[in-house]
Amino acid sequence: MTRVNAAEAAPARRLSAYFSLGKAISLLTGCLVLGCASTGSANYSQHAETQGFIDEMVRDHGFAAEPLRQWLGQAEKKQNILDAISRPAEKTKTWKEYRPIFIVPARIDNGVKFWRDNRAALTRAEREFGVPAEYIVAIIGVETNYGKNTGSHRVIDALTTLAFDYPPRAPFFRKELQNYFLLTREQKQDPLAFKGSYAGAMGYGQFMPSSYRAYAVDFDGDGFTDIWNNTTDAIGSVANYFKQHGWQGGKPVVSRVRPDDDMGKKAPTYTFNEINPPSVTVAEWKQRGYQPITDLPVDAKALILKLDGQHGEEYWLGLQNFYVITRYNRSHLYSMAVHQLSQLIREKMEAGQ
Repeated sequence: MTRVNAAEAAPARRLSAYFSLGKAISLLTGCLVLGCASTGSANYSQHAETQGFIDEMVRDHGFAAEPLRQWLGQAEKKQNILDAISRPAEKTKTWKEYRPIFIVPARIDNGVKFWRDNRAALTRAEREFGVPAEYIVAIIGVETNYGKNTGSHRVIDALTTLAFDYPPRAPFFRKELQNYFLLTREQKQDPLAFKGSYAGAMGYGQFMPSSYRAYAVDFDGDGFTDIWNNTTDAIGSVANYFKQHGWQGGKPVVSRVRPDDDMGKKAPTYTFNEINPPSVTVAEWKQRGYQPITDLPVDAKALILKLDGQHGEEYWLGLQNFYVITRYNRSHLYSMAVHQLSQLIREKMEAGQ
């Protein structure tokens, strides 16, 4: 998840067929189709790890080597991407600092407008996937402010920079680069055209290439799974992502709790990517001294959350659906922001009906 200047982002162009070898060569020699990479940028066709990557794509996925070499030769190393990946907000902010980024009147109002503008698709997604419309809207709101900030980086630049020049997570991004070339081949798209976040996430819902291939759906049935410009496909894809990760229709997400005596001091705090599936029942949490302020099924499994809120420490039980939201972004702060934004959007939506 990233937030960038929407004015920089251009819609991805749809091509009728994957580039032929001749067209790929023309990109490098004459810049006849999409223009040349800027002078002085890294040439990833000559990077030490490029040949091994190309060999894998040829051997394992049936690509021709030369088009890959030409596309990678157009990819640019971006230092601002390397800078951004090292400081995600989820790692550095407390809840009282993180919440105001997303829980603001404009994002609530824009969420209501997005819901009204896309009511039919949201209603169908809720019916088919069991995911409430407000959570689909909130995800898109948190990720891209309802499509206003989908990303200004070319996806190929982001993924090559991180796959070849960011050792801490190079294997992950190398896999995403593989999936990116696969999805552009499958969807008959130009690998140089798409833009997204500094991490290579794309479209309204900011899907990584592997998530696109696994969970994105052609929800309007036009033959192209377009999460970049088509809100119907974006809505169906977010809903399917939640369903495939175990969303439980009609079940609660979180509940505020009051700790008995000193139990709050024993509650764990989490950092980015530390959330594990809930394994302790609500009944057990009650026995341990954490009392939910709302009724919850006693056999439901939950995890305890301790947050540094605006008015002091907050304690919550996060249930299975809360955990599912963290599969979208591995942060309990992110999941709580999505939940609270969803509830405020629904309240305003209902108040206006």
